[in-house]
Amino acid sequence: MSDLELRGERVLLRSTTPADTALLDRIVREPEVALWWPPPQGYARMLAVVVDGEVIGAIQFSEETDPEFRHAGIDLFLSARWQGQGLGPDAVRTLARWLIAERGHHRLVIDPAAANAHAIRSYRKVGFAPVGIMRAYWRNHRTGEWEDGLLMDLLAGELT
Repeated sequence: MSDLELRGERVLLRSTTPADTALLDRIVREPEVALWWPPPQGYARMLAVVVDGEVIGAIQFSEETDPEFRHAGIDLFLSARWQGQGLGPDAVRTLARWLIAERGHHRLVIDPAAANAHAIRSYRKVGFAPVGIMRAYWRNHRTGEWEDGLLMDLLAGELT
């Protein structure tokens, strides 16, 4: 993902640089973010989410390239002070447009923790719809317990 740059309404998504590491480490350790995200082992496969020149979080994607199951997945975290301002949906929408238009995906998925109501509302604004609960889907890095996830998907024509 080197040298990728995508512009949304208010956000810029760009390839991360080594200079982003310390800031992203601080963001992912904020209590509101750490509730849902374990500390990553690196940010090379992520894009920095930038607003007015400031890195406010990161977004990543994965791609299933098997022609019979082709789709892409998205995940996102933003600093708590930037949440609730429409920047999450802007970042997800910007990446989703690129995945559909440039990478040829007809279906995107996102899988927040079932208890993460804030993220679920944010993803619905982009057009993602719940598919179902994935029971005992992710291990909570704080408690060690298995918790449920919500599988959501979006077809190319549903992007808002």
